[in-house]
Formats: sequence, structure tokens, C-alpha cells
Amino acid sequence: MSINFLFLGRRSLIVFLFTSIMRFALKPIEVFASSEDSIDEWNLSNDQWKKKLSPEAYSVLRKEGTERPFSNSLNNEKREGVFHCAGCDFPLFTSKTKFDSGTGWPSFWDHLPGSIETKLDFKLIVPRTEYHCARCLGHQGHVFNDGPAPTGKRFCNNGVALIFRPGSV
Repeated sequence: MSINFLFLGRRSLIVFLFTSIMRFALKPIEVFASSEDSIDEWNLSNDQWKKKLSPEAYSVLRKEGTERPFSNSLNNEKREGVFHCAGCDFPLFTSKTKFDSGTGWPSFWDHLPGSIETKLDFKLIVPRTEYHCARCLGHQGHVFNDGPAPTGKRFCNNGVALIFRPGSV
């Protein structure tokens, strides 16, 4: 009987250690802005964000919502230019990295250097990589590993979280 108790004790210890390690490894990473000045300038209250943004943009950028697929005209934007965060006008993507993913959301295979921060998202049980604007921390979308070369990434963005600025890149 004592051998079974030791076995169960070791098994319980192994399960405990494994789950503890997995919780630590899969724990969502806090998103921090890229500089102290950015944090102060864009550390607005919910009421300030609500006044600044449309209800749809507020839901996505500040509450990590998702717009309906094929509901935003930026999904079909083909002109040369730069896509900025709708919350703080920070440049995130260029038109050179945009592609038609068929998902109904603007998609990009790369972002501008230093423009986004990521964290794990468990809203659908399976972990996904969520990304935010590096300056105001506004939620943009999720990144997947099914994009085109050269990165193989698909930054699937909510159109309402973007502003397009046409012009040469």
C-alpha cells in the first residue's frame, strides 16, 4: 500500500510540475509601450478614448473586439501608402506588405520595425498571438503562420483599427 501511495505521490508531483511550467510558459505577456513618453501621452482614460474614437473603433482598439469580416473598405485598398493606427496615428504597415488573404480583413506579411507589440490570447481556448500598436497599445488583430513569403506571417488586422494614408512608401 505504501508503494502505491509513493507512486501516486510522484505522479501527482509530476503533473503539478508540468502544469506549473505550462502555466508559466503560456501565461499572456503584458504589452508595454515602446517608450516612457508614449505611455504618458497615450495613457488615456476609457472616457477619453470613447470621446476620441467611434464606437466600433473603441470596441476593437480598447476592448480587443473584432469587426465583421468584409465589413471595412480597407480590406480592398490597393493604393500605395501607409496604414496607421486609428487610435494614435502611428505607422504600422506599408501597402507593399499588404496582400489579399481571403479572410475579409486587411492582411499584411510584415509590419514596420518597432510598430507593434504582441501577447498571447486565450479567448478561443487555443493560444493565438495578438498584436497591439506599440505606441497607444490599441488592439489591431492577430498574427498567424499561414502568410506568404518572405515571412510566412499573416498579420490579420481589423480595418476599423487602421487609417490609410495614401502616398509613396
